[in-house]
Amino acid sequence: MGSTMEPPGGGYLHLGAVTSPVGTARVLQLAFGCTTFSLVAHRGGFGGVQGTFCMAAWGFCFALSVLVVACEFTRLHGCLRLSWGNFTAAFAMLATLLCATAAVIYPLYFTRLECPPEPAGCMARNFRLAASVFAGLLFLAYAAEVALTRARPGQVASYMATVSGLLKIVQAFVACIIFGALVHDSRYGRYMATQWCVAVYSLCFMATVAVVALSVMGHTGGLGCPFDRLVVVYTFLAVLLYLSAAVIWPVFCFDPKYGEPGRPPDCLRGSCPWDSQLVVAIFTYVNLLLYIVDLAYSQRIRFVPAL
Repeated sequence: MGSTMEPPGGGYLHLGAVTSPVGTARVLQLAFGCTTFSLVAHRGGFGGVQGTFCMAAWGFCFALSVLVVACEFTRLHGCLRLSWGNFTAAFAMLATLLCATAAVIYPLYFTRLECPPEPAGCMARNFRLAASVFAGLLFLAYAAEVALTRARPGQVASYMATVSGLLKIVQAFVACIIFGALVHDSRYGRYMATQWCVAVYSLCFMATVAVVALSVMGHTGGLGCPFDRLVVVYTFLAVLLYLSAAVIWPVFCFDPKYGEPGRPPDCLRGSCPWDSQLVVAIFTYVNLLLYIVDLAYSQRIRFVPAL
């Protein structure tokens, strides 16, 4: 009498989860991620907000990569109440952005060619250099997964694997950079116009996160109207809102009537409101461009919500 516990698709373990091109990229992510934060934690050292961010980013990406590989290898992802294709595509894009940021920040703040003073000495420098190299390799491993899983023209794919879906992650990430600059003494509360810009950033961020969450949870089919049409309408509104912010923010921050056209000479580096305002202005234009590209792609995509 045969066992009723045998999975209909074959064995319980899925070797392709670690031997396929995508699986190989994920195994490299685990290897490079573990090596990177081990080097930093052992002798490389870290400190301050920048170092804490790098360690948190590497730890978060490593933990979720372990979850992804384990679920793929044991086929347990079928038991999860989410769209696995959307989840893995969204996570790979987010991990790429986090690791890219950490790969820039850590060498910039902690790595030097000259040896630091004792007791750290040249050993700490060598560990930091090695950690910087592996941080770059970790970024490349996640970027490779994004490239391998991205939907090709004519291919049936989940929404988050399309260009539009991947852009949603980038838009949310850029919005987080804007929020970080806003709370760092940007003085956005001086004028109603700049407060409007903050409302634009917040509204578009929440809507983008909602789109990603609905896709990952697999609930895009129960909205009462086509999800792709909703995405196009929302993206069009986001372009208009960001366009208003792209005009208003520079005027009320850098026009001589309302703000400072140039960086004040007595402004301390690292705690200068003008610097924060400049960061917000730059990334406002970055996100505006991302939403415009997203709008162009959103009108052409066809995806399967259940993948």
